[in-house]
Amino acid sequence: MDIEQFRKAGYQAIDRICDYYSTLQQRPVVPPVQPGYLLRSLPDRPPEAGEDFDVIADDYQKLIVPGLTHWQHPSFFAYFPTACTFEGMLGDLYASSTCNPGFNWSSSPACTELEMMMMDWSARLLGLSDHFLNSSGVGGGVLQTTSSDSALVATVAARSRYMRTHPGTKMEELVMYVTSQTHSLGVKASLVLGLECRILDVRAEDEFGLQGETLKVALEEDIAKGKHPFFLIGTVGTTSSGAIDRLEEVGEVLQHYPSIWLHVDAAWAGVTLACPEYRKTAQLEQINKYATSFGTNFHKWGLVNFDAALLWVKSRKDLTDALDVTPEFLRTKQSDAGAVIDYRNWHLGLGRRFRSVKVWFVLRSYGVEGFQKYIRECIELNDYFASLVRSSTNFSLIAAPSFALTVFRLIPHNAFPGVTLSEDLLNDINRSMYARIGARHDILLTQTILNGTFCIRFAVGAARTRKEHLDQAWSLIQEEAGSTIEEWAEKLAAGKN
Repeated sequence: MDIEQFRKAGYQAIDRICDYYSTLQQRPVVPPVQPGYLLRSLPDRPPEAGEDFDVIADDYQKLIVPGLTHWQHPSFFAYFPTACTFEGMLGDLYASSTCNPGFNWSSSPACTELEMMMMDWSARLLGLSDHFLNSSGVGGGVLQTTSSDSALVATVAARSRYMRTHPGTKMEELVMYVTSQTHSLGVKASLVLGLECRILDVRAEDEFGLQGETLKVALEEDIAKGKHPFFLIGTVGTTSSGAIDRLEEVGEVLQHYPSIWLHVDAAWAGVTLACPEYRKTAQLEQINKYATSFGTNFHKWGLVNFDAALLWVKSRKDLTDALDVTPEFLRTKQSDAGAVIDYRNWHLGLGRRFRSVKVWFVLRSYGVEGFQKYIRECIELNDYFASLVRSSTNFSLIAAPSFALTVFRLIPHNAFPGVTLSEDLLNDINRSMYARIGARHDILLTQTILNGTFCIRFAVGAARTRKEHLDQAWSLIQEEAGSTIEEWAEKLAAGKN
């Protein structure tokens, strides 16, 4: 493909992307395809001769688009939103056009310096303390692929710091901590690194957040066994319920254990810190006071296209001491003089994508006000959905609504006269209802289990979602609830007979 052919194909791609988004609402959220649909449509080996790009582009429309789950659809309420703005798309296009691996400053100075500044812009947007700024010269921020990578990097750095300050400690004596509501990234980090991970139970009466006393007891038990606690993941906005750990209590406990690294994972909820009115709930003061590292994802609810996981540390030296491997061929006079950041020493890989371009494009295009407006509108929509659940006689909230997430379940109190609605029965009923919802192509929700209670998650965040989409979703949920009640009334009646 030459320049003019690329120009023509680029125009066509932009036109088709625009057509895609202009018709998005008319498409099914979930594709009506079966496993293997694409495998059966593709040849089992690459073509011997190159093909005309018009044919390739047409096949994308014909074969790929029909198999997409549309995360930007206004009726997508599953998992958490994945940002996909036009500004982010253009940022990705420009970034991929230059192919800079960005492993050190000299490989492309713009890659490093734009990332440094975008991490500082983002820190200031969220209200993070100056010690998290790259300009501080002590701490700083770096773009990672996902929050899982951020947690893994933080775990590696915490382990290295602990082993360095506690020589003679055996790896099998180390223990890290998560809660039963922490994202699986914590357990996965322990599996990758071969570390013991203790899962701390949290209670519904504590809104599924970790209390300081729970942590204190666990630490004392493990230390008495000769273990070496070194790392804790606290969460602001868990995946299952949106729970927020009691960081003030946790931080007070950790004051007595200064060798323990506190990583605060706020993958989806961290962007609420952009709005001053939510900073108390999201515990900004405690994050700034106690967190050794903090991470959030702009590619979830932060308007920046995947991937854009932001990680800040109080001490960049903790990262470089753990991850700096500099063979001769990577040495530069700027690095040797300590004049620049080499981001390869801030994460696990060597090469890296030029992600900061899309962050730059988005933050400049939306500004602080536009970013805040989007967050506030999503929370207002979720508050509206929660009000629909509260007003229903057949549904109940299982946890307090958290920013843009509502967790609820069907509890048909008067639907089955003479039948005791046990926890097991309610779980079975809700599984049946969720199966009905999951079989639809016009809406997508996800399930979770909170301390044995099966429930349904409803996450707001797609940029095109409006109040009418929530009304439509609620109507569909009620419809499937009605069918579920009828189904179970017949089952229970048959069981009595």
